[in-house]
Amino acid sequence: MTRGWRWLPVTAVVILLDQLSKAWMGRHFSFDESVAVLPVLNITLRFNSGAAFSVLADASGWQRWLFTGLAIAVAAIIVVWLYRLDGRKQWLLALSLALILAGALGNLIDRLVLGHVIDFIDVHWKDVHFPAFNVADSAITVGAILLLLDTWVAGRHRSG
Repeated sequence: MTRGWRWLPVTAVVILLDQLSKAWMGRHFSFDESVAVLPVLNITLRFNSGAAFSVLADASGWQRWLFTGLAIAVAAIIVVWLYRLDGRKQWLLALSLALILAGALGNLIDRLVLGHVIDFIDVHWKDVHFPAFNVADSAITVGAILLLLDTWVAGRHRSG
């Protein structure tokens, strides 16, 4: 059996892209500086000390360690889960977990090094802005969608 760990290079590439994009933003943009890319997309440097959608961003600092601990726990669970998977037969599940792991670790690096997460993808419609996000957040989102798809496909195979 080929373990799910065969998908860890995907994790490494996504973490690298995430960290390179955040470093580039930090060197070329000032906080809250924004450049319009499309009518519905800006590149805007933001810092997020909270979780997704800036939940708890205004807390006094304890949230940094809460989210750090959660990221470490999730990463450990995913690594064990990947070890137990057949990386060939369960490729969609393994890929989804590799992407979620990459996102968790990409944002964990920011929290440990900077004390906050760098976000810069600003999607909006007119004056209504979706919370800014980054490559790591995108990997988590795509990984979660693939995880749901894998669950749906596996359910269909069991029932039919």
